Amino acid sequence: MGSSQGANPSASPLRLLSPLGAVAIIVGIVIGAGIFKTPSMVAGITGDVGWSITIWIAGALISLMGALCYAELATLYPHAGGDYHFLTRAYGKNVSFLYGWAKAMVINTGSIALLAFVFGDYMTKVLPLGVYSSLYWACLIVIALTVINLIGIHASANVQTVLTVLEVAGLVAIIIAGFGLFGNAPPPVNNPPLFSNTPQLGMLGLGMVFVLLTFGGWNESAYISAELKGTSKTIVSVIVISMVVITIIYLLVNIALINGLGLKALASSKAAPADLLGLVFGPVGEKLLGLFVAVAALTSINATMIVGARTNYAMGEDWDGLSKMGKWESSRGTPTFAYLVQGVISLALVGFGALQSDGFEAMVEFTAPVFWTFLLLVGIGLFVLRFKDRSPRPFSVPLYPITPLIFCASCAYLAYSSIMYAHSKGAVQISFYVMLAGLVALLILRLRKIS
Repeated sequence: MGSSQGANPSASPLRLLSPLGAVAIIVGIVIGAGIFKTPSMVAGITGDVGWSITIWIAGALISLMGALCYAELATLYPHAGGDYHFLTRAYGKNVSFLYGWAKAMVINTGSIALLAFVFGDYMTKVLPLGVYSSLYWACLIVIALTVINLIGIHASANVQTVLTVLEVAGLVAIIIAGFGLFGNAPPPVNNPPLFSNTPQLGMLGLGMVFVLLTFGGWNESAYISAELKGTSKTIVSVIVISMVVITIIYLLVNIALINGLGLKALASSKAAPADLLGLVFGPVGEKLLGLFVAVAALTSINATMIVGARTNYAMGEDWDGLSKMGKWESSRGTPTFAYLVQGVISLALVGFGALQSDGFEAMVEFTAPVFWTFLLLVGIGLFVLRFKDRSPRPFSVPLYPITPLIFCASCAYLAYSSIMYAHSKGAVQISFYVMLAGLVALLILRLRKIS
Protein backbone atom coordinates (compact mmCIF):
# COMPACT_ATOMS: atom_id res chain seq x y z
CA MET A 1 0.00 0.00 0.00
CA GLY A 2 3.00 2.27 0.48
CA SER A 3 1.20 3.87 3.39
CA SER A 4 3.47 4.37 6.35
CA GLN A 5 2.83 8.09 6.29
CA GLY A 6 3.90 9.61 9.54
CA ALA A 7 4.63 6.23 11.11
CA ASN A 8 7.94 4.58 11.82
CA PRO A 9 8.48 2.21 8.86
CA SER A 10 10.61 -0.12 10.97
CA ALA A 11 7.84 -0.58 13.52
CA SER A 12 5.20 -2.89 12.07
CA PRO A 13 3.14 -5.87 13.25
CA LEU A 14 5.17 -9.02 13.93
CA ARG A 15 3.88 -12.60 13.99
CA LEU A 16 3.64 -12.93 17.77
CA LEU A 17 0.11 -14.35 18.12
CA SER A 18 -0.34 -18.11 18.55
CA PRO A 19 -3.13 -19.96 16.67
CA LEU A 20 -4.76 -20.83 20.01
CA GLY A 21 -4.78 -17.16 21.01
CA ALA A 22 -6.26 -16.26 17.62
CA VAL A 23 -9.05 -18.84 18.01
CA ALA A 24 -9.76 -17.47 21.49
CA ILE A 25 -10.04 -13.93 20.10
CA ILE A 26 -12.45 -14.95 17.30
CA VAL A 27 -14.58 -17.19 19.52
CA GLY A 28 -14.60 -14.48 22.18
CA ILE A 29 -15.81 -11.82 19.73
CA VAL A 30 -18.55 -13.97 18.23
CA ILE A 31 -19.91 -15.62 21.38
CA GLY A 32 -21.31 -12.70 23.30
CA ALA A 33 -24.43 -12.03 25.32
CA GLY A 34 -26.55 -12.71 22.23
CA ILE A 35 -26.54 -16.50 22.61
CA PHE A 36 -28.25 -16.05 26.01
CA LYS A 37 -31.20 -14.24 24.34
CA THR A 38 -31.46 -15.20 20.66
CA PRO A 39 -32.59 -18.86 21.07
CA SER A 40 -35.85 -17.70 22.73
CA MET A 41 -36.47 -15.17 19.95
CA VAL A 42 -35.83 -17.68 17.17
CA ALA A 43 -38.02 -20.30 18.87
CA GLY A 44 -40.85 -17.77 19.16
CA ILE A 45 -40.48 -16.67 15.53
CA THR A 46 -40.45 -20.18 14.04
CA GLY A 47 -42.75 -22.02 16.47
CA ASP A 48 -41.16 -25.28 15.35
CA VAL A 49 -38.15 -27.26 16.55
CA GLY A 50 -37.10 -28.39 13.08
CA TRP A 51 -37.21 -24.92 11.54
CA SER A 52 -35.50 -23.37 14.56
CA ILE A 53 -32.50 -25.71 14.30
CA THR A 54 -32.48 -25.37 10.49
CA ILE A 55 -32.15 -21.58 10.76
CA TRP A 56 -29.18 -21.93 13.13
CA ILE A 57 -27.48 -24.37 10.74
CA ALA A 58 -28.17 -22.09 7.76
CA GLY A 59 -26.79 -19.12 9.69
CA ALA A 60 -23.64 -21.09 10.48
CA LEU A 61 -23.16 -22.03 6.82
CA ILE A 62 -23.65 -18.47 5.58
CA SER A 63 -21.24 -17.18 8.24
CA LEU A 64 -18.69 -19.83 7.20
CA MET A 65 -19.05 -18.75 3.55
CA GLY A 66 -18.31 -15.18 4.55
CA ALA A 67 -15.39 -16.31 6.68
CA LEU A 68 -13.91 -18.24 3.74
CA CYS A 69 -14.21 -15.12 1.56
CA TYR A 70 -12.29 -13.22 4.22
CA ALA A 71 -9.76 -16.05 4.41
CA GLU A 72 -8.89 -15.59 0.72
CA LEU A 73 -8.40 -11.85 1.22
CA ALA A 74 -6.51 -12.26 4.52
CA THR A 75 -4.02 -14.76 3.06
CA LEU A 76 -3.39 -12.56 0.02
CA TYR A 77 -3.30 -9.25 1.92
CA PRO A 78 -2.34 -9.95 5.56
CA HIS A 79 -2.61 -6.62 7.35
CA ALA A 80 -3.53 -5.32 10.81
CA GLY A 81 -6.20 -3.20 9.10
CA GLY A 82 -8.31 -6.26 8.23
CA ASP A 83 -11.35 -5.47 6.12
CA TYR A 84 -10.45 -1.77 6.25
CA HIS A 85 -7.35 -2.73 4.25
CA PHE A 86 -9.39 -4.88 1.82
CA LEU A 87 -11.73 -1.93 1.13
CA THR A 88 -8.73 0.32 0.53
CA ARG A 89 -7.31 -2.07 -2.07
CA ALA A 90 -10.66 -2.59 -3.77
CA TYR A 91 -12.12 0.94 -3.77
CA GLY A 92 -9.50 3.38 -2.52
CA LYS A 93 -8.88 5.29 0.70
CA ASN A 94 -12.07 7.37 0.74
CA VAL A 95 -14.40 4.37 1.07
CA SER A 96 -12.21 2.60 3.62
CA PHE A 97 -11.91 5.79 5.70
CA LEU A 98 -15.69 6.02 6.06
CA TYR A 99 -15.76 2.39 7.23
CA GLY A 100 -12.91 2.99 9.66
CA TRP A 101 -14.67 6.11 10.91
CA ALA A 102 -17.90 4.22 11.61
CA LYS A 103 -16.01 1.46 13.44
CA ALA A 104 -13.89 3.87 15.48
CA MET A 105 -16.70 6.24 16.45
CA VAL A 106 -19.64 3.93 17.11
CA ILE A 107 -19.53 0.30 15.95
CA ASN A 108 -16.55 -0.98 17.96
CA THR A 109 -16.45 1.64 20.70
CA GLY A 110 -20.23 1.53 21.12
CA SER A 111 -20.11 -2.24 21.52
CA ILE A 112 -17.37 -1.86 24.14
CA ALA A 113 -19.45 0.70 26.04
CA LEU A 114 -22.68 -1.31 26.00
CA LEU A 115 -20.92 -4.50 27.06
CA ALA A 116 -19.19 -2.55 29.83
CA PHE A 117 -22.64 -1.60 31.15
CA VAL A 118 -23.70 -5.27 31.02
CA PHE A 119 -20.65 -6.10 33.14
CA GLY A 120 -21.34 -3.15 35.42
CA ASP A 121 -24.94 -4.23 36.01
CA TYR A 122 -23.76 -7.66 37.16
CA MET A 123 -20.91 -6.40 39.33
CA THR A 124 -23.26 -3.92 41.02
CA LYS A 125 -25.25 -6.88 42.36
CA VAL A 126 -22.05 -8.46 43.68
CA LEU A 127 -20.16 -5.37 44.86
CA PRO A 128 -22.06 -2.04 44.61
CA LEU A 129 -19.99 1.13 44.35
CA GLY A 130 -22.64 3.65 45.28
CA VAL A 131 -25.39 5.45 43.40
CA TYR A 132 -23.65 5.27 40.04
CA SER A 133 -22.23 1.79 40.55
CA SER A 134 -22.89 0.46 37.02
CA LEU A 135 -21.25 3.55 35.52
CA TYR A 136 -18.20 3.22 37.78
CA TRP A 137 -17.79 -0.47 36.99
CA ALA A 138 -18.20 0.19 33.27
CA CYS A 139 -15.49 2.86 33.33
CA LEU A 140 -13.17 0.72 35.44
CA ILE A 141 -13.37 -2.29 33.15
CA VAL A 142 -12.77 -0.19 30.01
CA ILE A 143 -9.68 1.33 31.64
CA ALA A 144 -8.42 -2.01 33.04
CA LEU A 145 -8.74 -3.91 29.75
CA THR A 146 -7.21 -1.02 27.80
CA VAL A 147 -4.19 -1.14 30.14
CA ILE A 148 -3.88 -4.92 29.67
CA ASN A 149 -3.92 -4.48 25.90
CA LEU A 150 -1.32 -1.71 26.14
CA ILE A 151 1.01 -4.16 27.88
CA GLY A 152 1.14 -6.20 24.67
CA ILE A 153 -0.46 -8.83 22.49
CA HIS A 154 0.77 -11.69 24.70
CA ALA A 155 -0.99 -10.25 27.76
CA SER A 156 -4.22 -9.50 25.90
CA ALA A 157 -4.22 -12.91 24.15
CA ASN A 158 -3.60 -14.74 27.44
CA VAL A 159 -6.43 -12.88 29.15
CA GLN A 160 -8.64 -13.57 26.13
CA THR A 161 -7.87 -17.31 26.27
CA VAL A 162 -8.78 -17.53 29.98
CA LEU A 163 -11.99 -15.54 29.50
CA THR A 164 -13.01 -17.62 26.49
CA VAL A 165 -12.46 -20.87 28.42
CA LEU A 166 -14.65 -19.54 31.26
CA GLU A 167 -17.30 -18.37 28.80
CA VAL A 168 -17.40 -21.73 27.02
CA ALA A 169 -17.52 -23.49 30.41
CA GLY A 170 -20.68 -21.53 31.21
CA LEU A 171 -22.30 -22.59 27.96
CA VAL A 172 -21.24 -26.19 28.61
CA ALA A 173 -23.05 -25.98 31.97
CA ILE A 174 -26.22 -24.95 30.11
CA ILE A 175 -25.75 -27.82 27.65
CA ILE A 176 -25.22 -30.37 30.44
CA ALA A 177 -28.28 -29.09 32.31
CA GLY A 178 -30.46 -29.20 29.20
CA PHE A 179 -29.53 -32.76 28.34
CA GLY A 180 -30.43 -33.90 31.87
CA LEU A 181 -26.97 -35.13 32.80
CA PHE A 182 -27.53 -34.24 36.45
CA GLY A 183 -29.63 -36.38 38.79
CA ASN A 184 -31.98 -33.54 39.77
CA ALA A 185 -32.57 -32.43 36.19
CA PRO A 186 -36.22 -32.32 35.06
CA PRO A 187 -37.35 -34.97 32.55
CA PRO A 188 -37.09 -34.04 28.85
CA VAL A 189 -40.09 -32.13 27.51
CA ASN A 190 -42.14 -33.70 24.73
CA ASN A 191 -42.06 -31.26 21.82
CA PRO A 192 -44.21 -31.41 18.66
CA PRO A 193 -42.72 -33.40 15.74
CA LEU A 194 -40.07 -31.69 13.63
CA PHE A 195 -41.39 -29.44 10.82
CA SER A 196 -44.99 -29.87 11.98
CA ASN A 197 -45.45 -26.12 11.70
CA THR A 198 -44.16 -24.10 8.75
CA PRO A 199 -43.71 -20.37 9.48
CA GLN A 200 -44.09 -17.71 6.82
CA LEU A 201 -41.05 -16.96 4.67
CA GLY A 202 -40.81 -13.46 6.13
CA MET A 203 -40.67 -14.86 9.66
CA LEU A 204 -37.92 -17.28 8.64
CA GLY A 205 -36.02 -14.30 7.25
CA LEU A 206 -36.46 -12.40 10.50
CA GLY A 207 -35.18 -15.40 12.43
CA MET A 208 -32.16 -15.54 10.13
CA VAL A 209 -31.41 -11.88 10.86
CA PHE A 210 -31.16 -12.60 14.60
CA VAL A 211 -29.10 -15.76 14.04
CA LEU A 212 -26.62 -14.01 11.75
CA LEU A 213 -26.31 -11.16 14.25
CA THR A 214 -25.49 -13.74 16.93
CA PHE A 215 -22.81 -15.19 14.62
CA GLY A 216 -21.53 -11.66 13.93
CA GLY A 217 -17.89 -10.83 14.58
CA TRP A 218 -16.14 -13.54 12.55
CA ASN A 219 -15.04 -10.84 10.06
CA GLU A 220 -12.75 -9.42 12.76
CA SER A 221 -10.45 -12.41 12.20
CA ALA A 222 -8.87 -10.50 9.32
CA TYR A 223 -7.38 -7.97 11.75
CA ILE A 224 -5.00 -10.51 13.28
CA SER A 225 -3.83 -12.04 9.97
CA ALA A 226 -0.55 -10.09 9.97
CA GLU A 227 0.28 -11.08 13.57
CA LEU A 228 -0.47 -14.80 13.46
CA LYS A 229 2.41 -17.24 13.82
CA GLY A 230 2.87 -19.74 10.99
CA THR A 231 2.38 -19.44 7.24
CA SER A 232 -0.12 -17.24 5.41
CA LYS A 233 -2.52 -20.19 5.31
CA THR A 234 -2.59 -20.55 9.11
CA ILE A 235 -5.37 -17.95 9.25
CA VAL A 236 -7.57 -20.29 7.16
CA SER A 237 -7.29 -23.06 9.74
CA VAL A 238 -7.88 -20.59 12.58
CA ILE A 239 -11.04 -19.23 10.92
CA VAL A 240 -12.48 -22.66 10.08
CA ILE A 241 -11.71 -24.12 13.54
CA SER A 242 -13.24 -21.06 15.23
CA MET A 243 -16.43 -21.27 13.15
CA VAL A 244 -16.79 -25.02 13.77
CA VAL A 245 -16.35 -24.55 17.55
CA ILE A 246 -18.87 -21.69 17.60
CA THR A 247 -21.41 -23.62 15.50
CA ILE A 248 -21.20 -26.75 17.68
CA ILE A 249 -21.64 -24.69 20.86
CA TYR A 250 -24.59 -22.73 19.44
CA LEU A 251 -26.40 -25.83 18.19
CA LEU A 252 -25.87 -27.71 21.45
CA VAL A 253 -27.10 -24.74 23.50
CA ASN A 254 -30.27 -24.50 21.40
CA ILE A 255 -30.96 -28.23 21.55
CA ALA A 256 -30.31 -28.25 25.31
CA LEU A 257 -32.74 -25.36 25.89
CA ILE A 258 -35.41 -27.02 23.72
CA ASN A 259 -34.85 -30.36 25.47
CA GLY A 260 -34.80 -28.93 29.00
CA LEU A 261 -37.54 -26.31 28.77
CA GLY A 262 -39.59 -27.29 25.75
CA LEU A 263 -40.14 -25.12 22.68
CA LYS A 264 -43.20 -23.34 24.10
CA ALA A 265 -41.51 -22.38 27.38
CA LEU A 266 -38.32 -21.41 25.53
CA ALA A 267 -40.25 -19.12 23.19
CA SER A 268 -42.04 -17.35 26.04
CA SER A 269 -39.01 -17.02 28.33
CA LYS A 270 -37.14 -13.74 28.72
CA ALA A 271 -34.14 -15.48 30.33
CA ALA A 272 -34.22 -19.08 29.11
CA PRO A 273 -30.72 -20.12 30.25
CA ALA A 274 -31.46 -18.74 33.73
CA ASP A 275 -34.75 -20.65 33.82
CA LEU A 276 -33.00 -23.87 32.81
CA LEU A 277 -30.15 -23.51 35.32
CA GLY A 278 -32.69 -22.57 37.97
CA LEU A 279 -34.60 -25.81 37.34
CA VAL A 280 -31.45 -27.90 37.64
CA PHE A 281 -29.36 -26.07 40.25
CA GLY A 282 -31.95 -23.92 42.03
CA PRO A 283 -31.22 -20.27 42.94
CA VAL A 284 -27.47 -20.93 42.71
CA GLY A 285 -27.90 -21.79 39.04
CA GLU A 286 -29.60 -18.49 38.27
CA LYS A 287 -26.78 -16.60 39.99
CA LEU A 288 -24.25 -18.64 38.01
CA LEU A 289 -25.83 -17.41 34.80
CA GLY A 290 -25.19 -13.82 35.86
CA LEU A 291 -21.53 -14.72 36.24
CA PHE A 292 -21.48 -16.35 32.78
CA VAL A 293 -23.07 -13.27 31.19
CA ALA A 294 -20.52 -11.02 32.91
CA VAL A 295 -17.66 -13.20 31.64
CA ALA A 296 -19.19 -13.18 28.14
CA ALA A 297 -19.27 -9.38 28.28
CA LEU A 298 -15.61 -9.22 29.37
CA THR A 299 -14.61 -11.67 26.63
CA SER A 300 -16.29 -9.63 23.92
CA ILE A 301 -14.97 -6.30 25.26
CA ASN A 302 -11.36 -7.51 25.26
CA ALA A 303 -11.58 -9.10 21.82
CA THR A 304 -13.31 -6.03 20.37
CA MET A 305 -10.56 -3.82 21.81
CA ILE A 306 -7.87 -5.97 20.17
CA VAL A 307 -9.33 -5.72 16.66
CA GLY A 308 -10.79 -2.22 17.03
CA ALA A 309 -7.42 -0.63 17.81
CA ARG A 310 -6.05 -2.21 14.64
CA THR A 311 -8.61 -0.33 12.54
CA ASN A 312 -7.39 2.90 14.12
CA TYR A 313 -3.79 1.86 13.43
CA ALA A 314 -4.53 1.22 9.73
CA MET A 315 -6.22 4.61 9.43
CA GLY A 316 -3.20 6.22 11.03
CA GLU A 317 -0.95 4.56 8.47
CA ASP A 318 -3.02 5.92 5.59
CA TRP A 319 -3.67 9.51 6.68
CA ASP A 320 -1.08 12.15 7.62
CA GLY A 321 -3.54 13.89 9.95
CA LEU A 322 -3.96 10.66 11.95
CA SER A 323 -0.33 9.52 11.84
CA LYS A 324 0.03 9.15 15.62
CA MET A 325 -2.41 6.23 15.49
CA GLY A 326 -0.24 4.61 12.82
CA LYS A 327 2.70 3.98 15.17
CA TRP A 328 3.29 0.38 16.21
CA GLU A 329 5.24 -0.87 19.23
CA SER A 330 6.81 -3.95 17.65
CA SER A 331 8.34 -5.31 20.86
CA ARG A 332 4.92 -5.51 22.50
CA GLY A 333 2.88 -6.11 19.36
CA THR A 334 0.53 -3.22 20.06
CA PRO A 335 -0.53 0.11 18.48
CA THR A 336 -0.34 2.18 21.68
CA PHE A 337 -1.89 5.48 20.58
CA ALA A 338 -4.63 3.68 18.64
CA TYR A 339 -5.60 1.90 21.87
CA LEU A 340 -5.63 5.18 23.79
CA VAL A 341 -7.91 6.84 21.22
CA GLN A 342 -10.24 3.86 21.32
CA GLY A 343 -10.30 3.91 25.13
CA VAL A 344 -11.12 7.63 25.28
CA ILE A 345 -13.98 7.31 22.75
CA SER A 346 -15.33 4.25 24.57
CA LEU A 347 -15.30 6.10 27.91
CA ALA A 348 -17.02 9.09 26.29
CA LEU A 349 -19.76 6.78 24.97
CA VAL A 350 -20.08 5.17 28.41
CA GLY A 351 -20.69 8.65 29.84
CA PHE A 352 -23.15 9.49 27.07
CA GLY A 353 -24.93 6.18 27.59
CA ALA A 354 -25.32 6.87 31.30
CA LEU A 355 -27.00 10.19 30.54
CA GLN A 356 -29.13 9.09 27.60
CA SER A 357 -29.28 5.29 27.52
CA ASP A 358 -32.11 4.96 25.01
CA GLY A 359 -30.48 7.26 22.50
CA PHE A 360 -27.12 5.58 23.00
CA GLU A 361 -28.49 2.09 22.39
CA ALA A 362 -30.25 3.38 19.29
CA MET A 363 -27.04 4.98 18.01
CA VAL A 364 -25.20 1.67 18.33
CA GLU A 365 -28.04 -0.54 17.11
CA PHE A 366 -28.90 1.56 14.11
CA THR A 367 -25.38 1.67 12.75
CA ALA A 368 -26.17 -1.90 11.66
CA PRO A 369 -27.20 -0.63 8.17
CA VAL A 370 -23.74 0.94 7.83
CA PHE A 371 -21.97 -2.21 9.03
CA TRP A 372 -23.82 -4.62 6.72
CA THR A 373 -23.46 -2.26 3.75
CA PHE A 374 -19.70 -2.15 4.19
CA LEU A 375 -19.58 -5.93 4.70
CA LEU A 376 -21.43 -6.24 1.38
CA LEU A 377 -18.77 -4.01 -0.19
CA VAL A 378 -16.06 -6.34 1.12
CA GLY A 379 -17.86 -9.31 -0.48
CA ILE A 380 -18.11 -7.46 -3.79
CA GLY A 381 -14.49 -6.40 -3.29
CA LEU A 382 -13.48 -10.07 -3.58
CA PHE A 383 -14.69 -9.99 -7.20
CA VAL A 384 -13.12 -6.55 -7.79
CA LEU A 385 -9.73 -7.68 -6.49
CA ARG A 386 -9.80 -10.89 -8.53
CA PHE A 387 -10.20 -8.66 -11.57
CA LYS A 388 -7.62 -6.04 -10.51
CA ASP A 389 -5.02 -8.37 -9.01
CA ARG A 390 -4.33 -11.60 -10.94
CA SER A 391 -1.49 -12.75 -8.68
CA PRO A 392 -1.73 -16.35 -7.34
CA ARG A 393 -3.95 -16.81 -4.28
CA PRO A 394 -2.42 -18.68 -1.31
CA PHE A 395 -6.01 -19.73 -0.60
CA SER A 396 -9.01 -19.52 -2.93
CA VAL A 397 -12.56 -19.51 -1.62
CA PRO A 398 -14.22 -22.87 -2.46
CA LEU A 399 -16.96 -22.99 -5.13
CA TYR A 400 -16.15 -19.54 -6.48
CA PRO A 401 -18.24 -17.56 -7.51
CA ILE A 402 -21.20 -19.26 -5.80
CA THR A 403 -19.87 -18.93 -2.24
CA PRO A 404 -19.16 -15.17 -2.37
CA LEU A 405 -22.43 -14.54 -4.23
CA ILE A 406 -24.43 -16.20 -1.43
CA PHE A 407 -22.46 -14.19 1.12
CA CYS A 408 -23.11 -10.93 -0.76
CA ALA A 409 -26.82 -11.73 -1.07
CA SER A 410 -27.00 -12.36 2.69
CA CYS A 411 -25.25 -9.06 3.46
CA ALA A 412 -27.58 -7.20 1.09
CA TYR A 413 -30.61 -8.73 2.80
CA LEU A 414 -29.32 -7.84 6.26
CA ALA A 415 -28.49 -4.29 5.16
CA TYR A 416 -32.00 -3.90 3.75
CA SER A 417 -33.60 -5.43 6.87
CA SER A 418 -31.51 -3.18 9.13
CA ILE A 419 -32.53 -0.08 7.17
CA MET A 420 -36.22 -1.04 7.28
CA TYR A 421 -36.05 -1.77 11.01
CA ALA A 422 -34.26 1.51 11.73
CA HIS A 423 -36.82 3.35 9.59
CA SER A 424 -39.71 1.75 11.51
CA LYS A 425 -38.19 3.07 14.73
CA GLY A 426 -37.72 6.53 13.24
CA ALA A 427 -33.99 6.36 13.88
CA VAL A 428 -32.41 5.63 10.50
CA GLN A 429 -31.09 9.21 10.53
CA ILE A 430 -28.57 8.20 13.22
CA SER A 431 -26.64 6.16 10.67
CA PHE A 432 -26.87 9.11 8.31
CA TYR A 433 -25.47 11.52 10.91
CA VAL A 434 -22.55 9.21 11.74
CA MET A 435 -21.56 8.92 8.09
CA LEU A 436 -22.13 12.64 7.45
CA ALA A 437 -19.68 13.42 10.25
CA GLY A 438 -17.28 10.95 8.63
CA LEU A 439 -17.59 12.77 5.29
CA VAL A 440 -16.78 16.08 7.01
CA ALA A 441 -13.71 14.51 8.66
CA LEU A 442 -12.65 13.04 5.30
CA LEU A 443 -12.99 16.45 3.63
CA ILE A 444 -10.87 18.07 6.35
CA LEU A 445 -8.12 15.45 5.93
CA ARG A 446 -8.18 15.86 2.14
CA LEU A 447 -7.98 19.69 2.36
CA ARG A 448 -5.15 19.41 4.89
CA LYS A 449 -3.23 17.18 2.48
CA ILE A 450 -3.70 19.66 -0.38
CA SER A 451 -2.54 22.59 1.73
